[in-house]
Amino acid sequence: MLKALITGCTGQDGSYLSEFLLAKGYEVHGLKRRASSFNTERLDHMYQDFHEAGTRFFLHYADLTDGSSLASLLYGLRPDEIYNLGAQSHVKVSFEIPEFTADVVACGTLRLLEVMRLTGVKCRFYQASSSEMFGCAPPPQNETTPFHPRSPYACAKVFGHNITVNYRESYGLHASSGILFNHESARRGETFVTRKITRAAAHIKHGLQHKLYLGNLEARRDWGYAPDYIRAMWLMLQQEQPDDYVVGTGEAHTVREFVELAFAQAGLDWKEHVETDPRYLRPAEVDYLRADASKARRVLGWEPAVTFGELVRIMVDADMKAVASRLQGGADVLRNTVAAEGRHN
Repeated sequence: MLKALITGCTGQDGSYLSEFLLAKGYEVHGLKRRASSFNTERLDHMYQDFHEAGTRFFLHYADLTDGSSLASLLYGLRPDEIYNLGAQSHVKVSFEIPEFTADVVACGTLRLLEVMRLTGVKCRFYQASSSEMFGCAPPPQNETTPFHPRSPYACAKVFGHNITVNYRESYGLHASSGILFNHESARRGETFVTRKITRAAAHIKHGLQHKLYLGNLEARRDWGYAPDYIRAMWLMLQQEQPDDYVVGTGEAHTVREFVELAFAQAGLDWKEHVETDPRYLRPAEVDYLRADASKARRVLGWEPAVTFGELVRIMVDADMKAVASRLQGGADVLRNTVAAEGRHN
């Protein structure tokens, strides 16, 4: 039985990857950070969906900022595959906590690679790189496009990407990087713009919210469906030789287009509810990201299965269903929660 270790397993990608690997018969180990509240809601259903998951799915307390916990975990588990998905991944927040972002995203990757080298654990390593590394480089962006990061998060990801290449070339590690463009789902964090839009559409439809405030509506992104991208991660580690791959749909859409489709799916006119607010603008904007994923298609045989329109529909329908369910449990409590969220998002 193959054994995988996933950092960031409680996040969107980590939860989908855990499901994917369990379905393939892996023993899956996830890294989670100590917090004052439970943060495993994306994972809890797996104990029902995979009846024997309790014997093949394990969570461990460790942290990418703590090298000793990583060393202990790797030495004890000796996994066959490591997927490094853990990060402080919110771009705008990275401007507010740049040092912490760099410690987790950049140095956390280095700590993992160095522990692999020092312990001699023979495994395959996946680094979650990001399209944000390209910044204002002209589209379409592929594996040879020069990086021009425009945020502390993107700068940290560039370091993580380059140190992965360096360890691969210096020490012969089977280490690959997936330069993933934006990928979303109903499990996307609620402060990310796509989920912020779909949740607001559902709240407005049910009379719980009146306005949605956003930043740059003209920013263009290559948006795909997260479960499609999980498959690409796994395919990279099944290759005989490690390498780096851009993963994306090849299509770009504006935030405005996402808003239009989301509100239409909810039966709303977005112009009546959406306003721009300069508070949500980044200090340095990334205007246009669009992937050239021809290498991933050619070498990995990877293709996205879900279109942009289908993605928006999936997310809106999930949030509509979630809000309707919560309303049955108490509308007043939900309204207060939505009001509180609006003050902080």
